[in-house]
Amino acid sequence: MSRTRRAATAAAAGLSLALLAGCSGGSDEGGGTNADGSVTLDMWVFAELHATYYEQMAEAWNEENPDRTIDLQVTVYPYDDMHNKLQLAVNSGTGLPDVVDIEVNKFSSFVLGENPPLADLGEAAEPYIDDIVQARLDLYSRDGVIYGYPTHVGAFVAFYNTTLLEEAGVDYTTIETWQDFQEAGATYHDETGSAFGVASTGTNFLEPLIISQLGGNLFADDGTVAVNNPEAVETLELLQGMQEAGAISTIPGGSPDTEEAYGAINNGDYAAVVYPAWYTSRFVDYMPDLEGDVAIAPAPVVEGAEVATIGGGGTGTAVPAASPDRELAADWLAFAKLSPEANVAVWELLGFDPVNMDVWQDEAVTHAEDNQFNQYFQTNLFDVLNQYQGEIGHFEGFTNPDWPSIDNTFTTVTLNEIFENGVPAEQALEQAQSDLRNELGQ
Repeated sequence: MSRTRRAATAAAAGLSLALLAGCSGGSDEGGGTNADGSVTLDMWVFAELHATYYEQMAEAWNEENPDRTIDLQVTVYPYDDMHNKLQLAVNSGTGLPDVVDIEVNKFSSFVLGENPPLADLGEAAEPYIDDIVQARLDLYSRDGVIYGYPTHVGAFVAFYNTTLLEEAGVDYTTIETWQDFQEAGATYHDETGSAFGVASTGTNFLEPLIISQLGGNLFADDGTVAVNNPEAVETLELLQGMQEAGAISTIPGGSPDTEEAYGAINNGDYAAVVYPAWYTSRFVDYMPDLEGDVAIAPAPVVEGAEVATIGGGGTGTAVPAASPDRELAADWLAFAKLSPEANVAVWELLGFDPVNMDVWQDEAVTHAEDNQFNQYFQTNLFDVLNQYQGEIGHFEGFTNPDWPSIDNTFTTVTLNEIFENGVPAEQALEQAQSDLRNELGQ
């Protein structure tokens, strides 16, 4: 463990992995060649599991590149603290790390203007780029320049508790469209009196998925907010109709990815979750009682969908342009995020769906019997992912600098109005549009 990370981890003692809040001083100056010939690279992250992963990738890099070794110093900060610290460092031009994780909802703030403070990572990506899911590179690119590398695809899939469904006479394999999902959910609810799927109020995930399937966005062509457009209205009316039919219900904690929700799902209070593929790790880590009960399947689609799925959530890892060792940092980062070796580790260590599709074809990895994720689920994640080849879309709204404002409005007001208070979807979206235009001065 690095000196910096050890301090960060000590400061975080007693906090849950979900917070991952280790805070230490770190080395703000960084860089320089050490006595052993290695180059120190300072890295900031906001997730302890990511720190463990990157340290493994530094070791692997050093083994393969003995003439270009690195001494990776990882500091784990709380989420808000790290992004705020990064923004202050960018503004002042001092104290920047050599490498940094930037959460997808924050990324647009660091690629504004003609000269973003992040390095162009295109050249370092070249050895791997043909095998990478393009939509995920697009997420961290602007005007054709790659400024960050993705951690996972986050392709939306469906997780079904088959034990519960079979008891209610519901066959998840017949669910292909959202209409199928609604009918199955209504049947399940009628038979059991329990919740089927999830209506999230604290996270804005299903909405971009369905809007993308409809070929829509939450922004107009000129980049201004347009959350009351026809595709958005159709999406929220579809979800509200599902709720009224008993197919989806609100969940403790506001989304499936909370401690309260893990307990409810683990208790069998919900039978279906449509969420990004990285949610496999949540089942394994937080819902042990469901091992052997859950099948992974393609996410439902709208009739005539323009894309089958999109990526949800994510972290773009970047190299500040001011780093004195940005070329080495970029080369190591490409290896750590895009190479086949790294993407095997992404799956085996983190349980995330890797962005390098070459790994999807390696059954020795994807179908390994001793893999904890393969052992947990009834079906294989990669069998589903391979059905998505060439059909993984990108929600354009994620790259708009005003996306955080929309996300905040939806998750604090709009979705609660629709799913908790029963406000008609179109009315709630009209209000959100008005509030957002006032907030953003549009």
